[in-house]
Amino acid sequence: MDRKTLLPFLAMPILLLAVEIGAILLSLPVQAAGITAFQNPTDVTNPLIFIAILLAFTALLLVLIRYNLKKVIDAVIKISFFLTFCYIFAALVYAAMGATDLATVLVFALSVIASVVLFKYPEWYVIDTLGILIGAGVASIFGVSLDILPVVILLALLALYDAISVYKTKHMITLAEGVIDLKTPILFVIPKRKDYSFIRDGIGKLGDGGERAAFIIGMGDMIMPSILVVSANVFLKGWRLAGIINLPAIGAIIGSVAGLAVLLHFVTSGKPQAGLPPLCGGTILGFLIGWALMMWV
Repeated sequence: MDRKTLLPFLAMPILLLAVEIGAILLSLPVQAAGITAFQNPTDVTNPLIFIAILLAFTALLLVLIRYNLKKVIDAVIKISFFLTFCYIFAALVYAAMGATDLATVLVFALSVIASVVLFKYPEWYVIDTLGILIGAGVASIFGVSLDILPVVILLALLALYDAISVYKTKHMITLAEGVIDLKTPILFVIPKRKDYSFIRDGIGKLGDGGERAAFIIGMGDMIMPSILVVSANVFLKGWRLAGIINLPAIGAIIGSVAGLAVLLHFVTSGKPQAGLPPLCGGTILGFLIGWALMMWV
């Protein structure tokens, strides 16, 4: 592997670790602000609700892509990101200031600023920086809302769905190509050269056989493993490193990085790959090893 390829491949685990560590840190203000995605964290039907919403949103985007409704796609994604920023900043601001009128105004202002920066100047470093915040925020919200068993079920179902959608139906590739053509910042972008510009260069079409200007990895590939990291750290008691993180969460982090390494090995083939099977599989396995070790500590 040459240097041009090696450096981006090293950047991906760093991005994953940044999302996971950020999610753990954000889980505290998220809990303090009382922000949750599900009322009952132990309900095993929660993953089915999650999958149903995901399928509905995916179907909507595919229909919009099919009929070339680019402005509608752009509007849907922008609104989704703005609302996500609102939840994340609400957790941070409300935890610090309480749910006051001033805090609400500040949450709205920060969400508007972040959205404007992301969509008006979507350079790769802006996308990746705000992507870490988005990934960590979403993972923390779902992580504190789902107990261990529902999260494991969710990751297993998502891994299966991702494999089917990439290798069998291939609709996830169609979806990725559609949003990439619009240069929509819903993924992490790792450039191959110093003078790369996402605004100017894009990344090229998936599966076109040509060399891309940058590597990409979906935000979902970073978020889903991080949900289990947060859930393990929130719902399992016991010994904690520096009083912050427990062994199951550490195991999940190590397992996710190992799963990413497996994914990157297959990515070198140049073909689109389903990221969640190795990522979710590695995260679950790492969590189980960490949980077993915690029983002995």
